[in-house]
Amino acid sequence: MTLLRFGPRELHTTDRPSSTAQWTTFGRTLELGRPEDERIVSDAYAPVFLSGTSRRLMAPLRLAEPLVRVAERSTFSALATSGLCRHAFIDEQLLEALPEVEQVMILGAGYDSRAYRFRRSIGQRPVYEVDLAPLSRRKAQIVAAHEDLFGRARIQRVEIDFRTQSLRDQLTGSGFRIGAPTFVVWEGVSMYLTPAAVDGTLQALASVCGSGSVLALDFWQRVAGRAAYDQVRRVGERAMRVIGEPIGFSIDATHAPGLLAGFGFEVVDLAVATDMTRRFATAGRHCDAGMYVAAARLA
Repeated sequence: MTLLRFGPRELHTTDRPSSTAQWTTFGRTLELGRPEDERIVSDAYAPVFLSGTSRRLMAPLRLAEPLVRVAERSTFSALATSGLCRHAFIDEQLLEALPEVEQVMILGAGYDSRAYRFRRSIGQRPVYEVDLAPLSRRKAQIVAAHEDLFGRARIQRVEIDFRTQSLRDQLTGSGFRIGAPTFVVWEGVSMYLTPAAVDGTLQALASVCGSGSVLALDFWQRVAGRAAYDQVRRVGERAMRVIGEPIGFSIDATHAPGLLAGFGFEVVDLAVATDMTRRFATAGRHCDAGMYVAAARLA
């Protein structure tokens, strides 16, 4: 008997672009409506990547901006704030590491615009954007259609299914320099993978990146509280299956350094929700306890 399916198919089994990639891009676009000194992230390229649905939703939110600002300070908006703060954390790590690395790799690049936002700082270093084929191709089409905005950057797009394909194999032929000091962005990806795929990716990074490379990433951890928000969050986590992007991997923040050390990466910075809030959040906003970020250096 064939069961009826409601909602989109799982992301890795279809050609559709990622819904969560669109959601984070929407958040960075909404942030542009704030005064510059209140922005957690300032990404002028984000609006170009919005889908038609996202653009239609943006208009009424702009009209209701005072109410939106109040809502953003509530506990139920903490996950959106975390999405912005993790981006700011990785931005900070990238700029700090650039003098010591020769190339940049963005795993699960989505609609990441760092290659354009930090073009001057990156200079002649090549940027390798690694992602699922549908999202990678859609992004390339949008960039090509807005060459006047994006200009030229040294970007090499590498298509991969993190669950079934070898990162090292996919990088072969892309121009990536095996063994060179590399800054690696791994944002908004690990939680959608299986534990085996996370281990496989970390092992691959350890094998292709040189000594002194820096990995900046975020992790998901379970929230076990009984407060209303905690319960809603758990329901939301289960609902991720409905949009075809289920949570497949989580790890407590106290265990992350051990996981990374097992692949040769030493954590040099780890920020849980309270740290992210203190360092990056503005205008009374705060981060979600289930998301945290880390930066680790390869020995």
